[in-house]
Amino acid sequence: MFKATKLQSATYLLGVCPFSIAFLVFLNSTVSFVITDLIGRHHGVGDAVGSLGFADELVALIACPVWGVLSDYIGLRFVCVSGYLIICVALVLSVQAHNVYPQLLLARLLFSLGGAAASTMVTAILPAVAGTPSEALTDTRPSRAVQAQAHASHGHVASPSIASESTITPETFMSRSSQRPAPPQTVSTNAEVSRSTNQIAGFVGMFTGCGALIALMVFLPLPARFQYAGVDEKDALRYSFYIVAAVAFILAVWCAFGLRHLQEQPKDPFPKPSNFEHGRRVSFVLTRLHDMVGNFVVAISIGFERSEIALGYLGGFVARASSVGISLFIPLLVNAMFMSSGLCTGNESDGDPTGLPDIKRKCPQAYVVAAELTGVSETVALIFAPIFGYWTAKASRKEDPLLWSSIAGFIGYPLFANQFEPEDEKRDRRVAAFLAVALIGISQIGAIVCSLGTLSTAILQKAPKRAYISDTSTANNDVGTAESQPLLVPSRHPNHDVSLSTLKGSVAGVYSFYGGAAILILTKVGGLLFDKVSVAGPFYIMAAFNAILMLACTALYMGRTYQQRQEATGTVEHS
Repeated sequence: MFKATKLQSATYLLGVCPFSIAFLVFLNSTVSFVITDLIGRHHGVGDAVGSLGFADELVALIACPVWGVLSDYIGLRFVCVSGYLIICVALVLSVQAHNVYPQLLLARLLFSLGGAAASTMVTAILPAVAGTPSEALTDTRPSRAVQAQAHASHGHVASPSIASESTITPETFMSRSSQRPAPPQTVSTNAEVSRSTNQIAGFVGMFTGCGALIALMVFLPLPARFQYAGVDEKDALRYSFYIVAAVAFILAVWCAFGLRHLQEQPKDPFPKPSNFEHGRRVSFVLTRLHDMVGNFVVAISIGFERSEIALGYLGGFVARASSVGISLFIPLLVNAMFMSSGLCTGNESDGDPTGLPDIKRKCPQAYVVAAELTGVSETVALIFAPIFGYWTAKASRKEDPLLWSSIAGFIGYPLFANQFEPEDEKRDRRVAAFLAVALIGISQIGAIVCSLGTLSTAILQKAPKRAYISDTSTANNDVGTAESQPLLVPSRHPNHDVSLSTLKGSVAGVYSFYGGAAILILTKVGGLLFDKVSVAGPFYIMAAFNAILMLACTALYMGRTYQQRQEATGTVEHS
């Protein structure tokens, strides 16, 4: 199932996947305490937390695709290590801030930059550990005619891109530079690549969910444990942040060694100054920047051309929105229902509710119920993660698991909003609410696992009837060898099949971009509806998101069924 080494697979599943979410959960849960206990601000805490979160998402919206595109040039490992090092620094700076604006804001933006790198690499590394282009394709090298055309159009000698070879290993990389033929490799079918990738995606979803548990069970109790040991409140919070920052640093070192020699061919984005005259160096750098922008455009446009890529993007959109629906709006609805029912025993003079810490202080019963509901949802998600992975791997129609997960969300979100009842006497409605959050958990993990599996499979498999070829330019280096430079342009040979594996970082960045957009829409529009219209507003937005995904899966199912029937009757011409 895993094509990577044991160390690479363990680093990815046990390090990158869980901690990409664990650090975010820790910071989101403790930022209000930083504002109140360390900075000493006790008014407008909710507004400050909301503003920091909104700024975080805005930065992530831009940073995710940038990190993704950059990883295609400097390598997945470098981006992953950089992300965790940035998170380490940001956590330390967060408890050094003396004011919310600008100090804590800058620390939060820095954390968002590192978190964007970490979350994007969860998607980008999956194809690298699941398989390589050599296992999905028989031969992806451009034909002589294509190379000649590239030579004529760009006016330079074309050298084949290393990334387009059918065998991509460290050994064949060295053989390319010495012009030795590569040894033959075993070729797997697209079906085998799909099965392996989707099974791994199930484990990715499960270990990513474990990241939230690590934060809740290990990171968040740290301040209380320090206080039990006799440390004062402020130092306890600082020491907790330092420990979590140390974990981020250790993880960066782990990734630096554990992700070495991944099956990828990053392209050096900038030449060494000694290799070029000044004019050629500037031209080379500008061309590389142009290529990065082009890769991002290709990653977006391919979503409108290939149904499996579009389905992966849409699934990621729903998955990221689901995480906010569970972690933010379920507790908010519970708190609002308890408050409106007069069941809270807290003192209203303590101030307005500004988040879970205040819910716990003002309405402890609401906090307990909210924790139970979200706990059930996340537990169900963990259980169903490998199930969805196995189902997606075995399903003949890859959209079927995603269709059923979207149906679960379409039913679960409105059901919870309408059936939750704070009074314990109405047990039937309380049971219905717990059933609803279980469906929500199924919807969330289904969207995560299926979108990751679908997207990674599409990256590794060949793309029929449309290709992007890599033209090359040469640049002398210190040892006198040629360096390939990809210029992505639409191929004039529509039957030439290539893999998107050289763009996996760009595709992962766009995947995270759509997810960030979903979070912004849900938090801003959903929050407005929650305050102005109904507390059920955000849940109907999530139902609408799932309905869109459900319709997309249904349309793809019907389209493929129609095509198969046409082919069976011989009315479709085969090229």
